[in-house]
Amino acid sequence: MIVVSDSSPLITLARVGCFHLLPQLFGTVRISDEVFHEVSIIGAGLPGASEVATSAWIEVQTVHDKTGLANAMKLAGLGAGEVSAVLLAKQVSAELVVIDEWKARRFAREQGFAVTGCIGILEDLYERGELSDLRGVYWRLIEQKARVDIRLLTLSLAKFKLPPL
Repeated sequence: MIVVSDSSPLITLARVGCFHLLPQLFGTVRISDEVFHEVSIIGAGLPGASEVATSAWIEVQTVHDKTGLANAMKLAGLGAGEVSAVLLAKQVSAELVVIDEWKARRFAREQGFAVTGCIGILEDLYERGELSDLRGVYWRLIEQKARVDIRLLTLSLAKFKLPPL
């Protein structure tokens, strides 16, 4: 499966200690140069920076359509990382885009892509037995002040018959 990720899921998963589990689900994760720059260069010293820079299963690729990137950023009102993730997904015929921000998710869906985010990834890891304490990870998301909707976390826990937060 070809998977392309935006920066925020990588950073968030690193913040809660789950970044290293991504290859269990996807093998290789592709990111654009723009996403690499956001996470590892601008975010140097922050969660996710060294993980993205040193993980052998992260593949950095260049988005070839720079004009399309600039135009899509203006039209969609999104940042370079989000738009480049979707354009890279198109370029490599990805089957899944990993992206959290709702406006960027809508943009990816409009381009015909299946989308998941941190919660979906954590749920998949829990279902596969790769993550044993989903509730604990959700608490870490809250403690780390990750941009997550508590209602979504509550619904997710209920789906697995786990106690609410």
